[in-house]
Amino acid sequence: MNTATMARTPAGARAQASPGRASERLDELQIDAASGLHVGMVRIGAQRLRVAIRPAGASRSGVPLLLCNGIGANLELAVPLVQRLDGIESVLFDAPGAGRSPAPKRPYRLFMLARLLRKLLDHLGYGQVDLLGVSWGGGLAQQFAIQYPQRVRRLVLAATAMGGVTMLPGDPRVLVKMVDPRRYLDKGYMKRVAPQLYGGRLREDPQAIRLFTDHARGGDRTGYRYQLLAMLGWTSLPWLWRMRQPTLVLAGDDDPLVPLVNARLHAWLLPNARLQVLHDGHLFMLTQADETARLISRFLEAGGAQLRSRRDAATQ
Repeated sequence: MNTATMARTPAGARAQASPGRASERLDELQIDAASGLHVGMVRIGAQRLRVAIRPAGASRSGVPLLLCNGIGANLELAVPLVQRLDGIESVLFDAPGAGRSPAPKRPYRLFMLARLLRKLLDHLGYGQVDLLGVSWGGGLAQQFAIQYPQRVRRLVLAATAMGGVTMLPGDPRVLVKMVDPRRYLDKGYMKRVAPQLYGGRLREDPQAIRLFTDHARGGDRTGYRYQLLAMLGWTSLPWLWRMRQPTLVLAGDDDPLVPLVNARLHAWLLPNARLQVLHDGHLFMLTQADETARLISRFLEAGGAQLRSRRDAATQ
């Protein structure tokens, strides 16, 4: 971030952790040389979270990027993307019950998970962040931006919508397959359902499917059900007017789960948003990691507050 914009810290925000120092606050710390991730565990109250940080390096400073992944998704699925976000300190986590984070003892609502994330950022020493939400994680990112607006500088919403009750749904035969996390546990099943479930490059390219199966790690079935329950009845629609952060809405033009019309409507309703459409399906952040990283990096590094008028956002 430009130092001129940091003359005064926003109320409610905290001083940023020094580059690379946040990982020192992780328990059971391991460094993966291939990905550059510093991976460990954090305890927030009764909940343990598996967290990974990819430091920007001592020569870089600025606002870190917090990534909220899709339902049931482990943090490794975001590695191809964050490896391409050079110079941006990235923070990833396994949601409770996903990946290697243990499931919570009881169900939760989305606002409770947003509060848990705020406590995680406090623990790691981060103040203001840029926020990236993918699919289910896009709902969490919106909830966090609504609850803690001064903690979010810029927002990226990828392959997501305003919530199930206000979403223009995809094919019900596709959506029903999302009720079960089997695709994270059974590679053979994933290969069979991926073309119909995710669309885009996964319709024709076995290597695209392998990208998913190579990075996916199964979590806890109870945790997966709790993620479904957390989103039940939730919508950001009444609160979109409060989300004034510059926002980049990313969508695939062949997404069976979240049809493109949702992204167009989302970008039109947000006060300060820009829509970027990729020629792909739901998993474009994995299958088009280079292009997605380029779009995100350019957006996060851009100056100025106003992005685009609502009319432009809706017609792009």
